Amino acid sequence: MPLHKLEHFDPSYRETFAGDDIKALELYTEGGQRVGSVADVLVDDDGRFRYLIIDTSLDFISKKILLPIGLSRIDYSAKRVYVDGLSKQQVENLPDHKEDAIVDNDYEEKVRSVFRSSISSMTYDRDTYNYQQEPALYGLNEQDHQTFKLYEERLIANKQRIKTGEVTVGKHIETETARITVPIQKERVLIERVVPTEAGKVVAPNELQFQEGEVARIEVYEETPEIHKEAFVREEVRVKKVVERDTVEVQDSIRREELDVDTVGNLYLQENDPTTDEAV
Repeated sequence: MPLHKLEHFDPSYRETFAGDDIKALELYTEGGQRVGSVADVLVDDDGRFRYLIIDTSLDFISKKILLPIGLSRIDYSAKRVYVDGLSKQQVENLPDHKEDAIVDNDYEEKVRSVFRSSISSMTYDRDTYNYQQEPALYGLNEQDHQTFKLYEERLIANKQRIKTGEVTVGKHIETETARITVPIQKERVLIERVVPTEAGKVVAPNELQFQEGEVARIEVYEETPEIHKEAFVREEVRVKKVVERDTVEVQDSIRREELDVDTVGNLYLQENDPTTDEAV
């Protein structure tokens, strides 16, 4: 079964563990001697812890090694991982874990063989081996790895887009009577009777000309208005939305769990504040 670094398997693993980060813990022996720090974690396909990648500093020996998870006891409140009996000889015998190391079955067996008890009756079979065969190396003791989590509620702000109205923009036709002034011309016939310049003059008989049916014709015209309609662009209307930003404040009641510690008898109790890493 392939192994994965914790962050590759679960990029948000800190949220999964409620903010606890095992990669920030120091490694100590049960006697209180610092022997290194946790550099990373290897998990299987199901997300189960299998190895801690330890950056050791034991008796002037510094190298990275794999520590089977069953040999550790994690204490998040103290920001420590405890390991019982990690010796200088074991560190020397363990392969130096490089960043590009391929952790296959053979590599794991080299690690297991260093930690495996001399009285163990375990017979390694590469084809049938599974982690359940060696609970001492890979079993998580809930008593040794338990964490007591205190929960609190927080206000999480989300936004929901709701429809508050609608604007419909259209057009309609209005009809009105328009007036326009057009100057026109009309012709009329004016008949004037005037006194002749030779009034009273006797016309000689030879000049007298009476003619019947003499007619004068004058054509009379007038202008009439002719109107037609043309359409022009009067204006343009652009319709768009603008976003106005505002900040609103909301409130609600939240709950938080606080730790209650009751002791019986005369004992010394030390509590570490994880925010300051100081004993209180």
